[in-house]
Parts: sequence; structure tokens; C-alpha cells
Amino acid sequence: MARPQKLKLREVLEEIDMSRAAFYRMRARGQAPRMHKIPNGQLRVSRADLDAWWERCEERAA
Repeated sequence: MARPQKLKLREVLEEIDMSRAAFYRMRARGQAPRMHKIPNGQLRVSRADLDAWWERCEERAA
């Protein structure tokens, strides 16, 4: 069984075409995908969380 994919913040920012500053502002408002801090302090976003976030964005836009 494959492990769930965890994306680095850089990968997430590239996919959603957003600056790091804009992403952190959105995160402060509680509007960003859920992030997980790994033991070395880096942040990761699961593919499932990012896909769910995209769906919520599309629903709000409709």
C-alpha cells in the first residue's frame, strides 16, 4: 500500500500559483489547506488536504 503523499510548501505554492507571503496571510485567516509540521520543523501538506481545499475553493466560486 502506498503512503499518502506529503507536499513541501514550495510544491504547494507552485501548484496554486501563490506567493509565500500571500499563502501565510491566507493561513492566518484560516483559509489555507491544513498543514502538518514534521519533526525537523518543516511544513507539509497532504495531497488529500490540498485536493479537498481546491474543491472548497471551487464551491465558493460557484
